[in-house]
Amino acid sequence: MKISEILKQDKVTFSLEVFPPKTSEKYQAVAAAARKVAELHPDFMSVTYGAGGGTGLYTADIAQEIQEKQGVPMLAHLTCLSSSREHVQKMVRIYKEKGIENILTLRGDIPRDGVLSQDYRHAVDLIHDVRELGDFCLGGACYPEGHVETPHKADDIRYLKEKVDAGLDFLTTQMFFDNNIFYNFLYRIRERGICCPVIAGIMPITKARQLERSVAMSGTDVPQRFRAIVDRFGDDEAKMKQAGIIYATEQIVDLIANGIKHIHVYTMNNPEVAGGIMNNLSEILK
Repeated sequence: MKISEILKQDKVTFSLEVFPPKTSEKYQAVAAAARKVAELHPDFMSVTYGAGGGTGLYTADIAQEIQEKQGVPMLAHLTCLSSSREHVQKMVRIYKEKGIENILTLRGDIPRDGVLSQDYRHAVDLIHDVRELGDFCLGGACYPEGHVETPHKADDIRYLKEKVDAGLDFLTTQMFFDNNIFYNFLYRIRERGICCPVIAGIMPITKARQLERSVAMSGTDVPQRFRAIVDRFGDDEAKMKQAGIIYATEQIVDLIANGIKHIHVYTMNNPEVAGGIMNNLSEILK
């Protein structure tokens, strides 16, 4: 089922993200965790994609297995910054063969070896290509606080408009910890004529080191309220886990109360954390 159709339904949608293994030795364990996440019955799930396409086949395999065996619609990621046009065509063909109708089109992070694609520099180029290769539902990424590599927010929104105009059906945000930043972002993009559905991406931070790594990579602002939580509970694994689940739950409750209909949780392959959030929202998500 196409995610664009799911997002048209008159209800709050709740989706979950998992990531594939980096090596074949870890495939079974990671696939088992993904299956556990699928057992929570989200409206759909997404599977990420490694830099350079190193985990691309694992992405396709996990997406196919969950969709076919557990009936959860799947969104497969695809990055391009370190991929050739031939590799992108190959992956799109594999997704099509495996029955994947939804692709999240991403530029991807700069690879550690610094070797960039000769065919792609921006996600908009990938969107054009994938749109021509099949009848897919296409999603893209957006950044409520601006992309870390784009100094001016106005430029970031202009680039986002170009991506949407190239053929995106929906957007999913990078994680944010302050809902007011998200609400302001929505206002600004609507002013610029970006009217497609926007899915709010929530990252439950359940370990102190997660916060440091996430902020370093994305530049996400962390409210003092959440920093106090990490300072107080960060050294106790059980307490930090519970506090992180509660904070993410409160974010989602506030979003839904303010009319946001689409929520996406970055699970980090942890079905217990995802399940804790969904349990807290059991009545709200009915």
